[in-house]
Amino acid sequence: MEKEFVLSTLIHQQAEKYGDRAAIYGRNDETGQWTGISWREMDKTVEGLAAGIIGLGVKSNDRVGIFSQNMCEIIMADYANYSAHAITVPLYATSTAAQVEFIVDDSEIGIIYAGEQYQYDVALEVLRRSKYLRTIVAIDPSIDLKGEKNAIRYSDLLAEGLKNPHVEEIAARKALASNDDLVNILYTSGTTGNPKGVELRHYNYAEAMRIHNIRLTKATDKDTSMAFLPITHVFERAWDMFCLQKGIKIYVNKRPAEIAKIMPEVRPTLMCAVPRYWEKVYAAVNDKINGSPKLLQSLFRWSIKIGKRRNIDYYRNGKLSPLNVGLSYKFLAKPLFNKVKKAAGLDNGNFFPVAGAKLADEILEFMHAIGINIVYGYGLTESCATVCCFPLNNRGYIIGSIGQIMPDLQVKISNEGEILLKGKTITPGYYKRPDANAESYTEDGFFKTGDAGYIDMQNNLYITDRIKDLFKTAGGKYIAPQHLEGLFSDSSYIDQCVAIGNERKYVSMLIVPNFDNLTKYAEGKGLKFSSREELIALPEVVSLYDGIIVEKNADLARYEQIKRFTLLPNAFTMDQGHLTNTLKIKRKVVNELFAKEINAMYE
Repeated sequence: MEKEFVLSTLIHQQAEKYGDRAAIYGRNDETGQWTGISWREMDKTVEGLAAGIIGLGVKSNDRVGIFSQNMCEIIMADYANYSAHAITVPLYATSTAAQVEFIVDDSEIGIIYAGEQYQYDVALEVLRRSKYLRTIVAIDPSIDLKGEKNAIRYSDLLAEGLKNPHVEEIAARKALASNDDLVNILYTSGTTGNPKGVELRHYNYAEAMRIHNIRLTKATDKDTSMAFLPITHVFERAWDMFCLQKGIKIYVNKRPAEIAKIMPEVRPTLMCAVPRYWEKVYAAVNDKINGSPKLLQSLFRWSIKIGKRRNIDYYRNGKLSPLNVGLSYKFLAKPLFNKVKKAAGLDNGNFFPVAGAKLADEILEFMHAIGINIVYGYGLTESCATVCCFPLNNRGYIIGSIGQIMPDLQVKISNEGEILLKGKTITPGYYKRPDANAESYTEDGFFKTGDAGYIDMQNNLYITDRIKDLFKTAGGKYIAPQHLEGLFSDSSYIDQCVAIGNERKYVSMLIVPNFDNLTKYAEGKGLKFSSREELIALPEVVSLYDGIIVEKNADLARYEQIKRFTLLPNAFTMDQGHLTNTLKIKRKVVNELFAKEINAMYE
């Protein structure tokens, strides 16, 4: 019989069960070696850190910030907060001083963990201005504390906690734990204005674990997971919590940019990711195919057709494939696919949850065709992650949908077409924001997602667009920009794109080329250029994108079609303010910053 899910005792319970077995792994930046931390060691560290922050004056229900990239230390600090009956407020590692200061002051954070020098320097700047922040805990041992008397090293905090364990106080605080406890305040990086703090309580996470255990039956303590997304984000946060309660080993990836190199080292069976990761895998595989000899190209494309017939046309629908298809897949296609997956570190794959944005149907079909079990889904911070996802057994999923609604979660569509949610995983509200709460719930208590969609007879959910992102042309036609952007970003020559057209007479598009592929194209044509600006101005390049626009427009209604476009030399980034921390376009910002380029498309 499984024990009751309680965050404050989870690590200790697992330590009693698994002892010296490794729970989490960290990677040494210099040597590239992975080092495991046992459940027993993790439990000792969690209790030591809990005692350490109590010694620093953290009281029950105080807020503790964690401002860091992914590190084993922040997972243990997180669970130490729960042991001390404190509330974790995670912050994105790339946040600016202004962003950190807002969150610190809004949630009244007294102590903040800083991962590396950048986070420490930002926290130090905030410390000197904020009336709430009083202590910084520096995690990386190489951080220069700059003589700050209100800073303490992570190792020293742990040593102090182990020396003075506050056993009775921690026991008393664990006894206070209840299902209604506020566990996290997760600040959503909105596309306009200051972020809102989403309250997630213990019952939200307990219910999320319960329904994921029902749906994700193939996950066992024999699996290994790669923590690739920021643990600050609800997707990775809830997923890692699921892994810990299942006894799944977690490899903590500190450097997202190095994921392509790290995956073959670990070869995890599980990993949650956003569509952008799989878009890059898809592009890399296709580049490899296109660079192969003609015979191998033909063999691979034939194999993909066989994979689609076997895995999508037949297996997905619970049917036996014809003998010739089954044999071709087993003896020719599958061995070829296994080589591709091994090169990408995906050969041990059990299943891979994907959410956070639109994943192109073409990429989804491709991955299933070559035997990568993508569990596509949808969720929000406010829903404690998953609202719906594909069935786990690779059968019955519908390409074009975002999966079947999770057990015991109420989902309905409003008269305006908005997806509404109600259930135990849904946030009770935003922290200190009665105004936002009044706007975000219906009279009968359903949360308004802001997404437009519909539900089919098999309980699959479909998203048509973000309601707030919809714009109307001067001709009165409503346009769903995410649909257009998903369609055009399928091209191997397009890295990013933004549809424009609110109150304009037609739809236009800002396009950031995939410069790796575009450069190869230009060099293959013998074109001369010395910069990206010169490259995108070449008539041959403009003609290439004209052809892509014409091809993609064929799938669109006349009023949706892209009439003009502008190629941009640099990508949209978080640093420049174009993207949120979850990589969503800040449309208002982009419209303002690129007003000159946009206006030129309507002259």
